[in-house]
Order: sequence, then structure tokens, then C-alpha cells
Amino acid sequence: MSSQPLRPGDPAHLGEYELLGRLGAGGMGTVFLGRSPQGRLVAVKVVRAEFIRDEEFLGRFRSEVNRARQVPPFCTAEVLGADLDHEPPYLVVEYVDGPALTDVVRENGPLSPAALHSAAVGIATALTAIHGAGVIHRDLKPGNVLFALGGLKVIDFGIARPLDATSQHTRTDQMVGTVAYMAPERFDEHPALRLSPAADIFAWGAVVMFAATGRTPFQGESAPATAMRILTQEPNLTGLPGSLRGIVARALAKDPADRPTARQLLDLLLADGRPVATLPVRPVPDDVATAMAGSEPPPDHGPARSGTVFGPGTVQPYGPGGDVATRPPRRRGRVVLAALAVLAVLAGGGVFLAYSIVAPNGETTPGAGASPTGGTQTSAPAASPSPTPAGPATILAGDRRILIHFVEIDRDLAMPFPDEVVTSGGTGKDSLFSLVPTGVDYMIQSQKPTDGEPLCLGAKVIPGDAAELVGTECAATKATMFAISETGDKDDKGRPTYTIYNDAHGTLQWRTKKPQVYVQFLGDAETDTTFSFVDRGPL
Repeated sequence: MSSQPLRPGDPAHLGEYELLGRLGAGGMGTVFLGRSPQGRLVAVKVVRAEFIRDEEFLGRFRSEVNRARQVPPFCTAEVLGADLDHEPPYLVVEYVDGPALTDVVRENGPLSPAALHSAAVGIATALTAIHGAGVIHRDLKPGNVLFALGGLKVIDFGIARPLDATSQHTRTDQMVGTVAYMAPERFDEHPALRLSPAADIFAWGAVVMFAATGRTPFQGESAPATAMRILTQEPNLTGLPGSLRGIVARALAKDPADRPTARQLLDLLLADGRPVATLPVRPVPDDVATAMAGSEPPPDHGPARSGTVFGPGTVQPYGPGGDVATRPPRRRGRVVLAALAVLAVLAGGGVFLAYSIVAPNGETTPGAGASPTGGTQTSAPAASPSPTPAGPATILAGDRRILIHFVEIDRDLAMPFPDEVVTSGGTGKDSLFSLVPTGVDYMIQSQKPTDGEPLCLGAKVIPGDAAELVGTECAATKATMFAISETGDKDDKGRPTYTIYNDAHGTLQWRTKKPQVYVQFLGDAETDTTFSFVDRGPL
């Protein structure tokens, strides 16, 4: 990765780092090649001047930098430091000297089967580390996969970054991504609230397909055509080695709940040659097929090549009884309306805003050409909830009622009154909550019926003491935003355990001596309070 000379007006130093040249510029700011006092080459990312006074952006930037520090350095560009109070703020990360996957494929053609499998494993390993720290990449693409001397590296993960509205990129508030690698839910209503690690898994599948063939699985003649295919068609996996086809098909599932997690991807990739069943293919609705008539898939790029399989490993089940539960298929009318919105807005240029027309009860409302009395646009009755508990990925995606279980004391969180958050046996409605994904963080909303607006958990400062956990308005503030990070351990029921952390006030804790739920910074100490989530059905 070569640098360009500094321009007039560029700083010569930032903090202790000497700036040697420019590596590039993007939506967040400018990236410089720098050198530490010890002589180490680094990449210094400087926030653009127009965002210095944007408190919302700077708040997200600060939160995500702190979270990115927790990402293990293997397979990623390590976060080395930051000065968030400097004007302008800047972030220092490991300098990765190597070509991007985009350049490798452009100059040398698709990867060999062995190199492809190695890259697929490397990217999945990086996502496992990134997601394990509570970070979502949000813009995984071949340009962010670098081949360095020490191995493959995934860069530019999870840091808040607005984006220039170009023909190949989209933006809605905090939504960031490159169209060809964006999951279907990214085009849905309020995408920032729906974003989950599953969006990175979809991007992984598209990146692997590009590495294998030089094209993306939904490649169209333009960004609008590509977006339409992502929403309405099955992926074109022609040319992908058979050993990877089933795994990539799972990753590219329309429903995020049908995709494996990053850790499950690794299990599948390292399986000792056992066959991997593909997801059931959902037929394209007749009305969509008619609308898409004349749009041919990309040409065949040659026969499939056999791949190299590493092993041994463990393949975890999916669907009912597995870690990722399936959801009812999206209603036909919703997909059609969302696709039409994407096509209209992307084709017209400018800032992207995709939406679907959904009534408050969840039914689709009649759109252009829809019949209010029936026909193919009529929504089917909602499916009965499955008795099988939802898996972790579905719970973290929201839309589920849950118990928040204190693993160490075998009790559940409850909010009997707005100013009282306690532990209980988990039998009353005051113990029911739901997770509301907001960027990389979550709000925790009480599902206890109220006469007014719903309440969320928030940290209330107590002078001279730790912050107390109370009920408050469900608005994204410093008090109500919590990071949920997987510990890697399981509770006695085999459920994953998590820590819950608030950037402004610290880690959610249980105080044994004075029974109380509180939030406090721990310094170098490790938390002795972990949580698991018990599914109690859909909202």
C-alpha cells in the first residue's frame, strides 16, 4: 500500500507521530502514513473538519474506538492509540503493508482453491474477533481485506464513518456500506436500528464469491440493479468450488436469522470434508419475476473448481434446535415495495433512503398496483410462534422477549417500578425485556405494559457512589446505550454468557453485600457478573 506526498496544509506531526505521507481519504477523514517515536510505521486516521463539531458523530466515534481497542489483533489491523480530545480527533492503527484482495484478483485473477479457502478462513476468523468485541464491521469488502507479510488482515472495522453519497455507496443516517456487499436488511426501514453481525456474514459470502470468480453473487449492470437482485433473487454461485458453495449459500440467506455466526462459519470451514447442506431456496414470487423479466444473471465464469478442506472441526446445527433459529419468510408485498423503493432512489442518485410501506400492525399497505381487497399482494396470517427457543443471533437482532439472567446468582433482572431495578425469579411481566439494536450498542426495553411510553434501562448517577440502574425514556443517550459482549463461556443451560457495559458509567454489576443492580467502572479488575438471555417468544 503506497503513500502519496503530503499536501500543503497537511500537518507534519500529530501527537507523538510524524506524518510521512497520505494513504487515502474517505467519508470519515484522511488517512496518513505515520511513524512512531520507536520507528514503527502506523496509519493515522484524522476526522474531517466538518465533523469536529458534530457531537453525535464524535460520540459514536469515541464509543466505537473504545470498543475497537478490545478486538484481538490477529487477522485485523490493531488499534494502537487515539487522541479523541485533539482537534481534530485522530485514531492510530497498525499499518498493513500489502495489496488488497481487489487488486490481487484484478491483477492475477481469481484465487486458487487452496488460497480461496485460506482467505475464507482468515476473514471468518477476523469477524469472530471483531464480533466477539461487540463491534460490527459494516463495510466488509475486498478493498478492506489485505494480504500482509504475516497473513491476511481485515481493516476499517466498526469505526463511525459518514459516507460520501456516490453511485456505489449508500447512506441513511448512520448506515454505511458498498451496495454489492450489503445484506437485504440494510435496505429495509430504519436500517441502523436493525444492523446486526449477520450483515457482516452476508458480506463475507459476497467477498468469498468475488475472490473465487472476480464477480459478486448479485452482480448487476448498476448499483440499483445489484440492490434489486439482492432483495429479490437467489445468489448466482456459478464458479464457486463445491466445498464452499453450501457455506456461502448459508451466509447469503435473505433472513439474517438463517445465517451462521462468524464462529459457526469457522466450524463449517474447518469441518473434515463432511457435506454441508445448503439452505432451502425460496422461490422468487411471480410478481417479482415478472417485474424482473429480461434481467439476465451474470455470465458463467467457468466450471467449479475443487477446493481444499481443512479439519477436523465441529459443525453446529442451524434452524430449529440450533444456535440460529429461522424466522417466517418475509411477506411478498414487503419485499416488492422495498425493492421498488431501492430502485427508484438509487436510480435517481443522491443520498440513499430505502423503505417499505408497513402498517403499525405489521401488515403491508397497498402500494402502486396493489389491490386492497386481495390478490398476490395480500399478506398471509402470521405464523404461529415456534416452541423452540430462539438462538443468540436472533435474540441479539431484537424483536424477542427475553429474561436477562444473572449467571452467578441464578436470578433474573426485573423492573417492578420505574425507579426500582431488582432481581427476581423471572416469573412476572416485570422480568420481560427486549434488546433494541442501535448501531453497535443496544437499548434494553422493558416489556411490562405501561399506561404511557415504554421504558428502557438507564444509568442514574448517584453522587459519591456507582450509578444506579433505573427505568427511563427509550431514547439513545449516554445513560441508555449498552454494549453487549460475549464472554466465550456458557451458563448451566448451555446458553452463551455476556457482559453488559455502558461507555459513560461502566459495567453492569450485582452488589452482593448490599443487594443492588448498579453500573460502575472496574479499572483493571475483571467483572464477576455475567448474563445470559432466556428467550420468551416474539414481541
